[in-house]
Amino acid sequence: MTDPRPWHGVLVATALPLNDDLSVNHEKYAEHCAWLVANGCDGVVPNGSLGEYQVLTAEERARVVTTAVAAVGGRRVLPGVAAYGSAESRRWAEQARDAGCRAVMLLPPNAYRADERSVLAHYAEVARAGLPIVAYNNPVDTKVDLVPELLAELHGEGHIHAVKEFSGDVRRAYRIAELAPELDLLIGADDVLLELAIAGAKGWVAGYPNALPAASVELYHAAVDGDLDTARRLYRQLHPLLRWDSQVEFVQAIKLSMDVVGRHGGPVRPPRMPLLPGQDAAIRAATEKAVAAGLA
Repeated sequence: MTDPRPWHGVLVATALPLNDDLSVNHEKYAEHCAWLVANGCDGVVPNGSLGEYQVLTAEERARVVTTAVAAVGGRRVLPGVAAYGSAESRRWAEQARDAGCRAVMLLPPNAYRADERSVLAHYAEVARAGLPIVAYNNPVDTKVDLVPELLAELHGEGHIHAVKEFSGDVRRAYRIAELAPELDLLIGADDVLLELAIAGAKGWVAGYPNALPAASVELYHAAVDGDLDTARRLYRQLHPLLRWDSQVEFVQAIKLSMDVVGRHGGPVRPPRMPLLPGQDAAIRAATEKAVAAGLA
């Protein structure tokens, strides 16, 4: 990867392989990161929501980052550094920096419904670690919305360089480009990939490449390169799975698809619960259909 902006391209928000006793399988995680890069992905994003960072101990969370760096190199690792406190997020950014990472991904304050002043102060504090920040806008889960006007202000202050956009409102891409043309837009939800790629996205923080990396990478490049015939075909084939990335059960769904294709997804930690039988059956059927179509 030669692009100096390590958030460009397909960055996989990595699922975290767990053993049956719910301990982290770091060996399998290292192998998974290497496998994703070998299959065309540009990097990995450990300690995102898909990586179940909220239920990891501090020791586990730090080791996940160093494991990824050892597997694929620091320039390919964009850790999530979300935490309830700004000082804690800054410490995680410093840990990522010291491990050799080139940038981090950061949610807004999410312990409460933060106002604009709090959001600005939060990103300013974490920026003190000295790494470029990719903002992560997920108003569905955090209840704090990084609207285009606020993103433009954060970018203007030098606090952020890109944004993972997960609001689901694809119209925002054009407003962000008007207000902050140098702020890189990253696709944040798998099921709006084509729409945001057409709108000028520079990268994709992705979920389903955990199970189907080669087909997902082909879809992304077809979409951003304007090969709409290929992109539409792949998008239709993959969308029954991609839409699970925007569901409450996205971690369980992606891990199940990993298991179906022969990877190690494994269980999830509480309070997440196993999929309901109908959900399990739907995801298995959609994954098996993708495998039969040669997409695995």
